[in-house]
Formats: sequence, C-alpha cells, structure tokens
Amino acid sequence: MKIAMDKLMAGSIAAVIAAMTITAVISLDRPAQAATAQALVTLPAPSAAADLKQPGVQRAQVVFAGGCFWGVQGVFQHINGVDNAVSGYIGGSAGDASYTRVGSGGTGHAEAVQVTYDPSKVSYGQLMQVFFSVAHDPTQLNRQGPDRGTQYRSAVFADDAGQRDATQAYIAQLQRAKAFSAPVVTTVEGGKRFYPAEGYHQNYLTLHPESMYIRINDLPKVEALKRQYPALYRDKPRLVSTLSAR
Repeated sequence: MKIAMDKLMAGSIAAVIAAMTITAVISLDRPAQAATAQALVTLPAPSAAADLKQPGVQRAQVVFAGGCFWGVQGVFQHINGVDNAVSGYIGGSAGDASYTRVGSGGTGHAEAVQVTYDPSKVSYGQLMQVFFSVAHDPTQLNRQGPDRGTQYRSAVFADDAGQRDATQAYIAQLQRAKAFSAPVVTTVEGGKRFYPAEGYHQNYLTLHPESMYIRINDLPKVEALKRQYPALYRDKPRLVSTLSAR
C-alpha cells in the first residue's frame, strides 16, 4: 500500500469530494501486480495456556494489525460472532492518526482492525487461528505482500491480560510446531489507543471488489476463510455503520 502522489491527494480531500471520485483515485496506489500469493496454512488450534476461556463475557475487543487494513477488516467482517470490525490506526499519537501521515511510515502507527466479538459465538482462539493463517502472513517483518514499512507490521494489541497471555502462548505453540517455514514475527502489544480510520476506508473490500488490489490481495483471503473455516464463515459481512466511522 505504498502511497503515490495521487493517493495523498485523495486522502487530503476525501471529506469534500464525491465518493465515486475517491474510489477511482484510491484504488490506483496499491501495486497489486507486485503481490505474492499467500499459501493456505492449516494451523493447530490453541491449546493449554493459549486456549483462552471467557465465560460470561458477552462483548470483547482486540486489535489485529496485519498489513493493509482493507483485507484484514474484510476477513473479520465475514466471521460469525464478530459484531464489528473497524479499520484504523494504533501505536502512535492522535495527531498522526490519519491516512496520509501514517502512510509516511514514521508515526509509530500500524494499520489495524479493532475486532469486537461475542466469545460465546466465536472464541479468541478461533480469531487467532484466522488472523495467523488467513488474514495475513505472520512471518513477514514490517511488510505484507506488496506493502512495505512499519505501518504494515504484524501485531496484536491486547489490553486484556488474558488475551495478551493467550496470544503469546499461541505464538510459542506455533513456533514449537514449526507451523511456518520461517519464524513468526508478530509482536504482542498493549496500552495503545485505537483511532478509527477515515470513512472512505471502512468496508472497502465489500464496496470495491473491482479494485485490482482487492481482487489480487484480499478477496482470496475471504475465499480461504470460507474454505478453511466453514463453521465460522458467514456470507453476508457485518459492515461498519457510516455513523461510527469518521
């Protein structure tokens, strides 16, 4: 998702130009032709300390960062039990929480998705399985496919101690099992505020399936979710309300 000049202009005037114009400009910047297809990975279910139980909890949140937020959001919106998946920025300051600034790579922010879920319908362990196997490649350091920079790093931002410990335990489990041909580089962080992204980034995969970037990099992730986790998959995505996105 390297930001070209036309994308910078689109980001700066997105609030005052027509949505159709935004779509036409915004879909040009991501070099889809440079993407490398991610092989389908089957991961073991979390066990022992990684198998987090949340009895009685009806609403929980976690923030996943795994490259361009368009595709990560699109994947989680198709999971049963996920009530909301919002694209945004995390890791830096409020003043830097904008697409044009985060795209510079120097703000400390990562493009990320805040996932709100019902643990009685989808467990935290199941969300981790999807994140590590379908939503992104956790072995790529500060990049994802064609996108380069720390803003595309692999990270889990979990302020809940149980989620944090379970994530660290699951990463250790995957390392021991040699689930990937390279080490997992995902970091586990907390204590960072999440800032929702601009409205034109929300539901981007669903609204722009014709985008070359989406077709090459992100739609295959949704198809992989459907094939690999059919019990979790829902055909109609749970979209972000326009009222909840700035």
